[in-house]
Amino acid sequence: MRNLFDSWKYIFRNLLMVLPFAVVPAVFLALTLDYEAISQLMQKFFSGGLLDLTFVDYFRAFSLVRIDGLGAIFSVLAYFVSCFGAALLLTYVEKHMRIGKRSLSGVLRGALGLYPSVLLITLVYVALYELWALLLSALLFFVSESTVLALLYVLFFVLFLALSYGLLYVVAVFYLWLPCRQITGFGYYDALLYSYRLLGRVRWRLVLSYLISFAAALVLIGVAAFAPIYVFLLVGLLVFALLFLSFCVRMEVAYFRADKLDREDLIHSYREY
Repeated sequence: MRNLFDSWKYIFRNLLMVLPFAVVPAVFLALTLDYEAISQLMQKFFSGGLLDLTFVDYFRAFSLVRIDGLGAIFSVLAYFVSCFGAALLLTYVEKHMRIGKRSLSGVLRGALGLYPSVLLITLVYVALYELWALLLSALLFFVSESTVLALLYVLFFVLFLALSYGLLYVVAVFYLWLPCRQITGFGYYDALLYSYRLLGRVRWRLVLSYLISFAAALVLIGVAAFAPIYVFLLVGLLVFALLFLSFCVRMEVAYFRADKLDREDLIHSYREY
């Protein structure tokens, strides 16, 4: 949990510098949400109509990959724009933590070098998330066909928590891979192996911090689904901007701590020279 608190401390201290990296990705990510499907799921959930939902209804509500007209375009743009924004943010934060000075010099060049790696790991994350959405939707539809309503609500929470924990645990396996590639210059396999070993006993704490953020984001988006679409999109923009900043900054914070690297943004040892 220390990584979670330290990452938010860093974000608030440097908000004006890091927020611009998250705004455009958050816009496109918010547009990937299927407002009609999420609104229908939430209304059915609170009105006792979960038995009426189909597999497609569940999957449309949980998935971030849309195939309907503009939704498909937004999904593709969200992927590439988010990857570039993450590459810029990671490059800026790593440089700030390494030398202790906030500067945009060289950030674009570093981001372009990091971009292919970000594209790869983000594709892995998207595949994992969509697999989670697929399995959760299939299981919820399956149990809704063979159980009573009261039991369905219990199974809804059990399946959601179990599959979410599994998703976030696998995400944690890859979490330090990107900053390890960035800082050490190791190859793909060596960086994955080394970053996995660095997590060690703190992996479960990392998963717990993910779970808190993930649950909070889903609750906010779910509640916003009862509002008009423009309110829903504004809430989605805010949620994704915060998630984007938290996920990327926490990645650097966790790596610096796990690899026992000095953070010059905190100690400012360069002032001694």
